[in-house]
Amino acid sequence: MTAPGYLAVDSGGSGLRVAVGVPGREPSARGETREPVRTGDRGIDSGHLMAQLVPVARSLAAEAGLGALPTAVVGAAGFASLGDALRAELPGALARELGVRAVALAADAVTAYVGALGPRPGAVLAAGTGLIAVGTDLTGWRRADGWGHLLGDCGGGAWIGRAGLEAALRAHDGRDGGSAPLLARAEERFGPVRGLPGMLYPRADRAAVLASFAPEVAACAAHDPVAAGVLRAAARHMAESAAAVCPSDGAPEVALTGGLFKLDEPLLGPLREELARRLPHARQVPAEGDPLHGAVRIATDLATDRLTLPDEPALLCVVRDRKS
Repeated sequence: MTAPGYLAVDSGGSGLRVAVGVPGREPSARGETREPVRTGDRGIDSGHLMAQLVPVARSLAAEAGLGALPTAVVGAAGFASLGDALRAELPGALARELGVRAVALAADAVTAYVGALGPRPGAVLAAGTGLIAVGTDLTGWRRADGWGHLLGDCGGGAWIGRAGLEAALRAHDGRDGGSAPLLARAEERFGPVRGLPGMLYPRADRAAVLASFAPEVAACAAHDPVAAGVLRAAARHMAESAAAVCPSDGAPEVALTGGLFKLDEPLLGPLREELARRLPHARQVPAEGDPLHGAVRIATDLATDRLTLPDEPALLCVVRDRKS
């Protein structure tokens, strides 16, 4: 007799990552898709998500020898701002197609939080192309930033890359605050910097292109005070966001997650200092896992009626007893 299992999904900028398993055990099978879920007039396209997810979920369940998938967790990038269609349509669609009876829909920042810290009070900085901070005292959620590269994401990869390119352009113009090393790296990567506006402004993936320059800033930081200053400023912005969401009482933990922290010590050094200065009562700890790991944790707790995280529609929405 096959066992009932869970379905855990991380929907991000490069597609879906999917895991299935039995509560209390490591995932039995994992898969992924390569196409990001579309967004439209109603936000994240639930139909497009389901079209990608259903065949992968069925294949993984068969591979793992699972029967039904009564519990599902979907963590989605953009859910807080663009999740109305998912909240309205996804629970019913999962019930019809996969027999899901209990589903948690979450912002990817929440699954990142749970993957990093588990159900403990604290704050998590999730940084890649963008940046968002999420915190909880286990009675409610708080978020800071995550407003996208035009309005915020201060300290994220696109922010660092843009600041580095601005310093390169200042050097090109002969203005104060310019960096000759960053100018040289910008021209190696993108060609003559006079062409940057025409190359960048029309692109739909502008934020990712800006973020691709962040490693160049980090590579220059050891010998270029302008590049080092960009990373110190990024660290200050990150620490401001963490301080805005971290519980002020008790002994909360603070963790970092996301690809931007692969920049390593040029960014992590000043960030540790800023966090210690702004959050002296919080303990900095390494992240235990990633957003898919967080979705698995939530699925396990939901399946066993042990979910203690606060339910807040814009960040974590739990719907139970859906009938297939």
